[in-house]
Amino acid sequence: MTTMLYHTDAYLSDFTAVVTAAEGNAVALDQTAFYPGGGGQPSDLGTLIVGEQTLVISKVRKTGDVVWHELAGELPAIGAAVRGVLDWERRHKLMRTHTAMHILCGVIWRDYGASVTGGNMEPLRGRMDFEFESMKQEFVKEIEARINVEVAAAREIRVRSLPRAQAFAIPDLIRTKINLLPEGIEQVRTVEIVGLDLQADGGTHVANTREVGQLTIVDYKSKGRINKRLELAIA
Repeated sequence: MTTMLYHTDAYLSDFTAVVTAAEGNAVALDQTAFYPGGGGQPSDLGTLIVGEQTLVISKVRKTGDVVWHELAGELPAIGAAVRGVLDWERRHKLMRTHTAMHILCGVIWRDYGASVTGGNMEPLRGRMDFEFESMKQEFVKEIEARINVEVAAAREIRVRSLPRAQAFAIPDLIRTKINLLPEGIEQVRTVEIVGLDLQADGGTHVANTREVGQLTIVDYKSKGRINKRLELAIA
């Protein structure tokens, strides 16, 4: 089992750990700040430093309760002490992007009652699909103006872990398909943009909406009769 440091401190970029297992070209650590990907957010990149050797992490993935770090080069021995260093510039861009997607979801749900049907992101760019029957340029500009109001509002982002039963009692979490969580998950991690949005979410986020930066909807298109895509860029 890996202690997932990114769940409690998204700003941690440098940490120490111990190698607990090896498999193929990957190692597991007793704890990690590397996000393994999920919810549309790509995995982190960076390096593991073992003594005088620096190993490049090409991918991070999660299997059950274990986070695996895929490495280029010879694997460190089980029991070895390592130092993990994230590619912080990339991670912070992804944190800003993921929070921007929550702002977009929150505004569209609050103001138009439309649910999200899918999404994906890369650093400073993301796309989300919503249950809209039609989408016009004037409407897109209206949405863009409203999401930037929420950025400027400097809303706090709070991360909490709730017992499953308590989380299920929150109506806004039900709309994010919390009911699809596997039965074995007894604690639900929630991300709240105070006064705007609340979702079950395992990703990394900034602490305040102002940290996201200026948002621009750079494209929109139809992906079906009641499925419209918005593509977002962050300055």
